[in-house]
Amino acid sequence: MSVPSNPSNESTLIPLYLQISESISREIAAGRFVEGDRLPPERELAHQFGTTVRTLRKSLAELEKQGMLERVQGSGNYVRDSDLARGIYSMFRLELPHGGGLPTAQILSLKELDKPVDLPQFGSSVRATRVRRLRCLDQMAVAIEEIWLDRSAGEIDVATLGDSLYRYYQLRLGFWVHRAEDRVSIAALPEWMPDSFGMKKKELCGFVERYSWAQQPVPVEFSRTWFNPHKARYVQRLK
Repeated sequence: MSVPSNPSNESTLIPLYLQISESISREIAAGRFVEGDRLPPERELAHQFGTTVRTLRKSLAELEKQGMLERVQGSGNYVRDSDLARGIYSMFRLELPHGGGLPTAQILSLKELDKPVDLPQFGSSVRATRVRRLRCLDQMAVAIEEIWLDRSAGEIDVATLGDSLYRYYQLRLGFWVHRAEDRVSIAALPEWMPDSFGMKKKELCGFVERYSWAQQPVPVEFSRTWFNPHKARYVQRLK
């Protein structure tokens, strides 16, 4: 577990203690810690994250508030059933080959457009906001993604958009993505891929299409993610 020492501008919108709590919650959600497991000692965790015990304890308090940890005085911090908890990266399925990795994102473009004719059906509007991003794990570029949010769900303001779109949806637009359907295959990288991604345009890579639901009976969001299979894995664990 680690937190990048030089986070992107987007990730700085999330305080360090929340970055740490999200990194731990991601390990719990991934099944690396299960209910009843005791986390490593606080000083050891603080050293791993390159922070102070005081900041770490603030992170652990956040996880306790979310119902993911039980802190037992004099004994340690124990994982609780995490089904009731919802981290801001809980639906992000890419991990580093050795596991984990803190997700961050760099916005490449944001536009409101009429939905292209080749886009799968979702939402109720003919327009959608398209967000293209470079995704990183521990500051290493592992994926590019194109997200389409139905216009009926609200307007995205790039000036206030932070690292987590799902967190933005909850805090700014008033809804939460609670269900998603992923379709995993392979596909060629798109022409708009930035050079910083480190692969060749049209090169085959891992590919995920996702439909996401909020309160409506139809998906409110459709996204496409191209990921470098040499740097990341798509992981879905059943509990």
